[in-house]
Amino acid sequence: MAGNILGTTVYYDSDCNLGNLVGKKITVLGYGSQGHAHSLNLKESGMDVTIGLRKGSKSWSVAEEAGFVVKETADAVKMADVVMVLIPDELQADTYKNDIAPNLKKGAYLGFGHGFNIHFGKIVPREDINVFMVAPKGPGHLVRRTFQEGSGVPCLIAVEKNPSGDTKEIALAWASGIGGGRSGILETNFKQETETDLFGEQAVLCGGVTELIKTGFEVLTEAGYDPVNAYFECLHEMKLIVDLIYEGGLAKMRHSISNTAEYGDFLTGPKIITAETKEAMRGVLKDIQSGKFADEFLADSKAGQPFLKGKREEFKNHEIEKVGAELRKLMPWIK
Repeated sequence: MAGNILGTTVYYDSDCNLGNLVGKKITVLGYGSQGHAHSLNLKESGMDVTIGLRKGSKSWSVAEEAGFVVKETADAVKMADVVMVLIPDELQADTYKNDIAPNLKKGAYLGFGHGFNIHFGKIVPREDINVFMVAPKGPGHLVRRTFQEGSGVPCLIAVEKNPSGDTKEIALAWASGIGGGRSGILETNFKQETETDLFGEQAVLCGGVTELIKTGFEVLTEAGYDPVNAYFECLHEMKLIVDLIYEGGLAKMRHSISNTAEYGDFLTGPKIITAETKEAMRGVLKDIQSGKFADEFLADSKAGQPFLKGKREEFKNHEIEKVGAELRKLMPWIK
């Protein structure tokens, strides 16, 4: 039965009806990380799934080998009652304009795995189109693996437009069909999902963590410490700490570490993450809320990704990556 966590409604498989998708023609656009997971999980949940890809996509043969009918995007959309858009954010608006919008059935259901393009107005569907989101809170390979293991990754759902009156039921069925109902489906909206997701990625999970790891490594190696030791202390052991936090919050992590580590945690953490850092985070959030980040990201993409590709090249050559590549050869269990 549906529950409530701090004001957020949480649904489980018993609250969902997969019958709302049975008999409907489903098209998943994209067969990457999320695309392959959604498609395979839904297929194994008894759904009729077609994959839509651009002509010449390297994923075409992969999807066919997995047993799917694969069509070019426009053709896959024409026959669909439900279309889920799981291609990269930067490609969605043009694909929508050229291949999706002209071919959507009247009253079709249009789904997204992330609210970016709907929330920032880069895609504006017709008034007769039902718009929903199912956003698993984990990468595609985990969505697939946990489903196969009999569990699932928690999912967020949201409804943006509901002319048919049953779009939430479709979203719940989709989330249940990919495994989300086994662990929990949380109801939200496109604004909340998009802005918190972007902030988390930039300020904490990706941008914050990677910069902290890299800077810690540099401080130790520049002070003359062995790069192998620096790698283990600043990068490798991050997983051990994060696993403890994942399992039981900050309290379990602090309970599990030594008194020395815990003392240093409380003493030094606020020296690193200062009031100025928090203010910088507020600036990051403001740029996300205003759409400034979205516009900068899309402009870089349209220009051929000079910023993104330049940074990839820069960090590929950082010493921490070279040290890590050698050390991971000694740890085959990681693979």
